[in-house]
Amino acid sequence: MADPRPFTNVDPATAAAVRRSGCDPHELDMFMEHLLTYIYTLVPRPPFPDNGRLAAHAAPSYGVDRISRLPDELLRNIVARLPAKYGARTAVLSSCWRALWSSTPLVLSDAHLLPDGHGWPPTPATSPSVIAAVSRILEAHPGPFRCVDLVCSHMSRARVARWVQLLAAKGVQDLVLVNRPWPQDVPLPAALFSVTTLTSLYIGLWKLPSTDVLRGASFPHLVELGICSVEMERDAVESLVARSPKLEILNIEGCRVELRLHLVSQSLRCVQICGSAKEDIAMVKAPCLERLILSGRVGRGPFHSRVRIGDAPKLYTLGYIERGQVLEVGETVIMYGIKPSTSTMLRTVKILSLNVRFGVRDDVKMVPTFLRCFPNAERLHIVSKRCDQPAAGNHLTRSFWEESGPIENVASRIHTMSLREFIGDPGEVGFLEFFRTARTLRAAFVIMANPRFTPFSKEEAVGKVRHSFRRMVSQSSYQFVLVNKGPAGGYPWNFKTRADFSFHDPFSEAEVSQP
Repeated sequence: MADPRPFTNVDPATAAAVRRSGCDPHELDMFMEHLLTYIYTLVPRPPFPDNGRLAAHAAPSYGVDRISRLPDELLRNIVARLPAKYGARTAVLSSCWRALWSSTPLVLSDAHLLPDGHGWPPTPATSPSVIAAVSRILEAHPGPFRCVDLVCSHMSRARVARWVQLLAAKGVQDLVLVNRPWPQDVPLPAALFSVTTLTSLYIGLWKLPSTDVLRGASFPHLVELGICSVEMERDAVESLVARSPKLEILNIEGCRVELRLHLVSQSLRCVQICGSAKEDIAMVKAPCLERLILSGRVGRGPFHSRVRIGDAPKLYTLGYIERGQVLEVGETVIMYGIKPSTSTMLRTVKILSLNVRFGVRDDVKMVPTFLRCFPNAERLHIVSKRCDQPAAGNHLTRSFWEESGPIENVASRIHTMSLREFIGDPGEVGFLEFFRTARTLRAAFVIMANPRFTPFSKEEAVGKVRHSFRRMVSQSSYQFVLVNKGPAGGYPWNFKTRADFSFHDPFSEAEVSQP
């Protein structure tokens, strides 16, 4: 019998439908909030401080109004940096403030309309007063809308249609639109895909219109597109990319059906894809592509991924490559034992990241093959993945690597190496010992797995690393042992940070701070 207790995060009609199906509403409720929390780590955060920080930095009042004497242009700049509810309240300060809010491009986040004390990420429950406030603000402000984040409002079809109509009419530029209630296949209004003012768009937990509708999309100024846990037809993303001539960043998470992506784009610089169960990805013609990052999978089941790199002459950063993927360079499939040749090498790649299960012999055997396909790699990042049945004995120690023969980039190219989720098993230690022969190595970062999830202490990990790196060939190398204090497997991927080109290396623990 279905649980009669009420839902907290779905609309009444959906709740009734779930009860009729016999599902446990609270299991669905918890799953929904877990999924939403994960999506919040992926999408851009609001561009202004939360309520708590704003209150903490409020200046004392001495009864003298000096701010109102500033020029209007400077006052508008001040109002534009306030959360919407504070910006609107400035109208009551004095007559000179009255018109400032309505003449300032709107910055709105519904998360900052929640009661005081709620920070980021947004809390699960959203009161009707927040939804009403969003509607009032969108109706009242004449535009333009510089940035609108709607991530914690329950949206009926009629409501989202009206909000999209207002956003389009008032020239929204940056938009984050996440659907909260079940079901997850609520269709997005077709009008969204003709908002020609958009420069950044993130959508989560929706259903895209049909490909026929998307062929009429027009995003002449769109630079960044994020698609999170969205139901869509096979060619939907390709249709959107084709109609976005200035698109530089494409981020996709959690495709629940096969993700087929054959990209032809003159403008794309960064493509990130994570959390899909089956992928067929081809960089057919991407002359400006610099970063291709594939991260994670759905669940613990089999992972099917085919990655084809065709015309991508500027590809500089590539990860996370692993044995479960079928990697094609040009017309050649990269497999164990293949001899390096002009047709199998990507010489432009300087930053490479691999996922390796050091307890699985077939995984480890592919590492030398991958390294030889990227002979000019200068930065190598390894993520040590757990396996259920590690290989018996010590077949994967340093002798294994020595028998694999010399690897050009290890010997004379790689100057920075990192090994994440280190637990000190023989395969990991053997790999570190092999890197003692790296003549150009300047820095090695070993990021130990959270001690709460490992059977040994930080001191033991440091001892194993120091033992592995004794008698280094490079006299100028430094080793750093860091500790992951977050969840098992590390922190969730963050789209915005890893697509930030102010960071030279998106995989570097030294450059990119944890979310």
